Amino acid sequence: MTIAALSSTTPGSDSRLAPRAWLHTDAPALSLNGEWDFRWSPVADVPEPGPNDEWGTIPVPAHWVLHGHGAPSYTNLQYPFPIDPPHPPEENPTGDYRRTFSLPTSFDAAARVLLRFDGVESHFRVWLNGSEVGWATGSRLATEFDVTSLLRPGSNEVRVRVHQWSAASYLEDQDQWWLPGIFRDVTLLARPSAPIDDVFVRAGWTAVLGDAATAGTAASGRPSTGTGTITFPTLDAVFPVRFSVPDLGIDVTWASASDVGPITVEGVEPWSAELPRLYDATLATGTAAGGASAASGGETVSLRLGFRTVAIEGDRFLVNGERVVFHGVNRHETHPLRGRVFDEEHARADMARMKRNNVNAIRTSHYPPHPRVLDLADELGFWVILECDLETHGFIFTDWVGNPSDDPAWEDAYLDRIARTVERDKNHPAIVMWSLGNESGTGRNLAAMSQWVHARDAERPVHYEGDYTGEYTDVYSRMYPSLQETESIGGGTPTPLLGCGPAAAARQRSKPFIHCEYVHAMGNGPGQIAEYEALVDKYPRLHGGFVWEWRDHGLLTHTASGQPYYGYGGDFGEVVHDGNFVMDGLVLPDDSPTPGLAEFAAVVAPIRLSVSDRTLLVENRYHSASTAGLRFCWTLSRNGVVEASGRFAPGVVAARASATVPVPDEVLAATASEPAPGEELWFDVTAELAGPTAWADTGHVVARTQTLVASREAEPPRASRQGWDGDRLGDGTFTARGDLVGFKGHEVAGPRLELWRAPTDNDSLASQGGYETADPVLTHGVGDPDAPASATRWRSRGLDRLTHRLVAVTRTDSGLVQRVRVAAANSGWGVDVTHRWTLTDSGLVLQTDAVPFGAWDVTWPRIGVRFDLPVGLLDSEATWFGTGPLESYADSSHAARVGRFTAPVRALSVEYSMPQETGHRPGLRTLSVGDLTVSTVGAHRAGFTLSPWTAQQIGRAGHPYELPTPDHTYLYLDAAQHGLGSRACGLDVLPEHQLWPRAFSWSVVLA
Repeated sequence: MTIAALSSTTPGSDSRLAPRAWLHTDAPALSLNGEWDFRWSPVADVPEPGPNDEWGTIPVPAHWVLHGHGAPSYTNLQYPFPIDPPHPPEENPTGDYRRTFSLPTSFDAAARVLLRFDGVESHFRVWLNGSEVGWATGSRLATEFDVTSLLRPGSNEVRVRVHQWSAASYLEDQDQWWLPGIFRDVTLLARPSAPIDDVFVRAGWTAVLGDAATAGTAASGRPSTGTGTITFPTLDAVFPVRFSVPDLGIDVTWASASDVGPITVEGVEPWSAELPRLYDATLATGTAAGGASAASGGETVSLRLGFRTVAIEGDRFLVNGERVVFHGVNRHETHPLRGRVFDEEHARADMARMKRNNVNAIRTSHYPPHPRVLDLADELGFWVILECDLETHGFIFTDWVGNPSDDPAWEDAYLDRIARTVERDKNHPAIVMWSLGNESGTGRNLAAMSQWVHARDAERPVHYEGDYTGEYTDVYSRMYPSLQETESIGGGTPTPLLGCGPAAAARQRSKPFIHCEYVHAMGNGPGQIAEYEALVDKYPRLHGGFVWEWRDHGLLTHTASGQPYYGYGGDFGEVVHDGNFVMDGLVLPDDSPTPGLAEFAAVVAPIRLSVSDRTLLVENRYHSASTAGLRFCWTLSRNGVVEASGRFAPGVVAARASATVPVPDEVLAATASEPAPGEELWFDVTAELAGPTAWADTGHVVARTQTLVASREAEPPRASRQGWDGDRLGDGTFTARGDLVGFKGHEVAGPRLELWRAPTDNDSLASQGGYETADPVLTHGVGDPDAPASATRWRSRGLDRLTHRLVAVTRTDSGLVQRVRVAAANSGWGVDVTHRWTLTDSGLVLQTDAVPFGAWDVTWPRIGVRFDLPVGLLDSEATWFGTGPLESYADSSHAARVGRFTAPVRALSVEYSMPQETGHRPGLRTLSVGDLTVSTVGAHRAGFTLSPWTAQQIGRAGHPYELPTPDHTYLYLDAAQHGLGSRACGLDVLPEHQLWPRAFSWSVVLA
């Protein structure tokens, strides 16, 4: 091979076999996974291996950059090489692999032997016993070669040369790490003399006419049964073929291809993401099919049939006749140690975590996953949009000039990729839509892909977000449109649609709409999930969407001193990179769910519970599942202490139905009399699993609601008759300036007004402030220079470096008044602050009044006071009555509830991969840490944060290991905080959740 071949737009050699389904078969197979000999070169132009070359070893599957050869590289938009299509750079890391194997005796009867590669990035060439087999591209796609004639008795040697860069790399600019190597399975497949080479089975479902619960559940709670129709658009096999579905009483044998016809069967339960009913089926040839002895070299293929029918009717996307709402996530294949190397146990655990958090759909961003992921999706139950291995995003920097999507020279490569995507995975009921790829502009090649899909699989719709005018796709899909535009698309007041004239806009408005990406889960966030969900409730044309994204892609690495941390772009010496934009998931690299995931689960819960004065409404928002598998529980709490509990029985509520039950008598009785001062009665209702499932245990909470049913404001603390004892006031010690320096014998410092918070990713990035009206080339990472990020504006106003000037301090008989002017250098605006300390029978009351002065023109990150407490408190537990158990913010609070919670102080913060604001819990009533107690006074309840670091220290760190050794425990008591938003890629904080300068007054008691 010459190096020039790496510039070919041809997808592979003619020796590649036609793509086919990934099947579970009893035909013999030999895994070639394991240790291979390996040698690495930083360039492509390296001589063929010689007998005296030195070789190391590497595991297969693996990425060589994660095994000490070269380094990983992260880009979102940028190509890490010159945009010079179709040419790759000469600096092209290359890996040579080799291993020997002997065929097992089970291969003796094979008519053919195939060599299968399930994933190699990005260009590979194969030799067997010194003879060239062929070459291929398409990193996340399967390739098979027929190697029958090249095998020999005894030992055989297979050798593979992999180049990181090739012409194909221009088609693989997905938002992820560039991780070269053989990263999926390598397998030898023995093909029998009577094989089943390919199968396409379609299992449709139709409701029985007159069934009141057509696609849902009968009154018994069992899935409705209907008519199933099984067809075989493809059955490439040596006949006779026997087809069997024992649970349905199907057992037929076809003597020839002409005998294969539809099979109709009654009493079939439908498949859905909520009730993933699968029927085990087999196809068999040879003696198992009743064939003659000459055809005894047969094969049995196992299938799992899910009966469901996908359709678009008008502007509705339907499965089994009912509208689907996607509460989905975008899922990359990523692991901090393995990269994209598949581990089934981890994948199953990850997908079970999705189910426990009410995720019902997956978009496979931006390529087909390992095929076992789709088996798991069939089994556990997910709606899947299966995406092709295609993205040319970096061409935005050339204004799409040279983009392969509209270049005829690349048509074969595009069609090859979509064919290998569809053919491999066509038998999965979970897949309800095909996606052509992601962020590749538009053009004739994408239209040709769509045409091919429609011809091959007429049932499943075609998705591609970049088809803004809807010329070749079946659904209207967008990324990060504003709430206003989303409402317009749903059916509200019309506004211009991105890239559309009147005719195209009318076409798009007639289709089902999907947010293929929305609310960017980067760092602390996202906000605004509830606002989008409310629009989906209101407008049936809107079919939900997919959060970007499921998990952070951090790679475990180490500092020079050996300290572990999760690396992101720039941590591996990349020439160009996109920083921590790869850390944008609902799950952290170590598998820890973020508070954002809890927020998502609460907002999209499939059971909606609401309480009025005397009734409780249960709304079943499932597509097809009844409430038969749930139990409903309630508790009544007085100031966070449960004093009554029980269950209620709304009956079996069918999908999309509701039921009303009376509020329990115990609750009505408790609220009949006025509560005591300071008492709050909270009525909590949960919908829980009544039994174990494949993804959660009995008692797992699916949905909950909480209602304040009675309360009475506490009486204000009474001033104490005691007064000053020198510099002591009660348990507090003060300086002549009026600063608190001691409390209960502990050194403390404060209060100090604080307006700064460590910027979140959404505070720091301005990439999508105007995305919904931007030119389509302006996507991830490209922002409006006229709309700087919030953190940029905050820093420009000096909010991270406030100075404090004592104006006056006055002692009273039972307290003191300290007046402070707070402002930043080179600033004519600030805040006049008054701290009023009063000794009461409850402890020291601190009332803080803050009044801004000057021409403020930016929001505030927060307004609160900071106390510096002893560092030893970091190793204690905090107990509080207030909101919890997780952090929450103005636009991300649906997962929060009021109660009594206990947690280690260090666990109150989330260790985001880039340190940022974390740990805020608003609505505090009482907090105890060590022997210190803080309570709020009055109607305005402060929020609290306990942290080992100041907001300034956190904001200066790029990674957790860069944070200094703690020397205090910092307590923030905030009157308010700015919302989170999703501006790293999406909307900024909505106006109702923004914190604009105004006067605040709040009070706390220290005891």
